Amino acid sequence: MAEIRWTREAEKWLHDIYDYIALDNPKAARQMVEGIYQKAQILKRFPKIGHRYDRCPDENIRILLYGHYRIAYIIKSNGNIDILGVFHGALDIDRYLPASF
Repeated sequence: MAEIRWTREAEKWLHDIYDYIALDNPKAARQMVEGIYQKAQILKRFPKIGHRYDRCPDENIRILLYGHYRIAYIIKSNGNIDILGVFHGALDIDRYLPASF
């Protein structure tokens, strides 16, 4: 079973998501962040479930969807997974993703 590691950048994105939603509804913010985290846990058993990110064909980067968010991750050569970031669907992921790894 794969091991999942959240990068600092991904943790920052999660905190930012929480902070933004918590301005209006702290309970919903906790639920959203917990939901994103739980969705990522699926990758332990099914690492290739996300669709492949074609902008970096030399890397095994994939995108897993959760609601309006995209969880970007890379499958490393040892089979473990690094979560690179969590992006709202309205963001241009191409602006942020290459800087994450």
